[in-house]
Amino acid sequence: MTRSATLLPRGVACLPAPTGAEAAAFDRLAQERDGVPGAVLMESAGRAAADLLQRLHPQGPVLVVAGAGKNGGDGLVLARTLVARGRNARLLVVGRRPHPDPLLHGWHLERRDLLDAAAVHPEHFTGAAVIVDALLGTGLSGAPRRLQGAAIEAMNDARAPVLALDLPSGVDADTGAVPGAAVRAVTTAAFGAPKLGTLLHPGRTLAGRIVALEIGFPPWGADDASALCITPGWAHTVRPRRSPTDHKNAGGRLLLVAGSPGMAGAAVLAARAALRAGVGYLRLALPASLFGTLHDALPEVVLVDAGDREALRAAVESSDALALGPGLGLGEKAAAALSVALEAFFPGSEGAGGEGAEPARGLVLDADALNLLAAARIRLPTGLPPDRVLLTPHPGEAARLLEEAGAEGITADPVAAAGRIARRFNATVLLKGAPSLVASPEARPALLALEGSSDLARAGMGDVLTGAAGAFAARGLDARTAGALALHATGRSALLAGRGEALLPSEVAEGIQGALAPTAPAHDDPLSSLETLLLDLPAVH
Repeated sequence: MTRSATLLPRGVACLPAPTGAEAAAFDRLAQERDGVPGAVLMESAGRAAADLLQRLHPQGPVLVVAGAGKNGGDGLVLARTLVARGRNARLLVVGRRPHPDPLLHGWHLERRDLLDAAAVHPEHFTGAAVIVDALLGTGLSGAPRRLQGAAIEAMNDARAPVLALDLPSGVDADTGAVPGAAVRAVTTAAFGAPKLGTLLHPGRTLAGRIVALEIGFPPWGADDASALCITPGWAHTVRPRRSPTDHKNAGGRLLLVAGSPGMAGAAVLAARAALRAGVGYLRLALPASLFGTLHDALPEVVLVDAGDREALRAAVESSDALALGPGLGLGEKAAAALSVALEAFFPGSEGAGGEGAEPARGLVLDADALNLLAAARIRLPTGLPPDRVLLTPHPGEAARLLEEAGAEGITADPVAAAGRIARRFNATVLLKGAPSLVASPEARPALLALEGSSDLARAGMGDVLTGAAGAFAARGLDARTAGALALHATGRSALLAGRGEALLPSEVAEGIQGALAPTAPAHDDPLSSLETLLLDLPAVH
């Protein structure tokens, strides 16, 4: 692996989410090229994890379940650190390790070794206030062996919270797959960066709260990981801002083509999200029969008759970005309106405006626009730069775009699936799911959203996301950044709303601007106490 010349500055960029192989390669690079001794990395990892455990579980005995590899070594350093500080910690070694182990530096710890699955008994795991899972690391391939599987099941059966080191044992570090027994952790201490498999389901469900700990690695390169996590620091850095002299047109001009009889609500939700995302001038193209309804719901929006080809073409040529599809339907009129809009998208393409006109900054396709594209009833103009085009499918729409029978292949490996769509259409892809992510056709890391939850699983949420992405595109962001920022803003808005399963799409739209505000958490913020607790640790990212 070669180091990228572009580094990711901490606090202002996305946090890497490497696969197991990428994490191992970076570990080797840190040692061989940057001169960071492996023993230092292990010491730093164990001590940082001990600090985290002490903060989260300050009282009671600690049981460290250590395996035979490097993950077990991290666990031994953690146990030794706690004992040196006066904490009651004991070792349960699963497999073969040296006795005495040199990682204990001469400290005596209560230790029991298990070498056979039949020797694993529930009483070995009782009496602990917290269990540390240091059994298996990122190198796991396939299901755990019988001995390790028995230890995992016993940890899950014990009545104590589990702190997993790097990732829960039994979870595939690359895909999040669980081919056999796997630990259910309350917290996962990720060394250097969260592993991709802990951010993808079902691994995400088992990882609990993920805390990234700095352990002495050199800076990550921009291409050292398959994916990057979208963080509040990154969102604050890239979000568009108005200057004191900006006028409405300078704030971005968006044309939204959305809505049909019976589906006017989709247009309303997308439009409100675009307005809350700060767009300066919003046009909405829809059937003229809906004008009365939309005038009352959206007095801030200029309405365009989607059936009037010349009016629609003029609106396209006067806009910085287009967002197409929410609630549009699959009829001939919808397909005709989209064809007109797409033909007029870039000057120089068929039906485009005159020479010298400024090209639209971005194109967002969602919902029925994607279904029409998958059915070849509309087409993207040739030659569009992929950083100007954003497709936003859910897994079902993604399967149709790839002409696959079902969504199973999409959800099994969403990063790879999004990449396939991106390359097929030469466009940026925002694949909705758990988690949602943004992928490009070029060999660039995918961007993963951390803020989303199943509270967003409600009809209309995709319309809100489209409106926000369209607004950010109109305000000058490239497709990749616009999509990722829209994911962060809507996910954070949902979290701050605190509605749980009762969350409404309209509430998410209304909260977008507040979700982007760089203010400290309010006292009634549901994350306030936990964020303060974790960010008080110097090693936590």
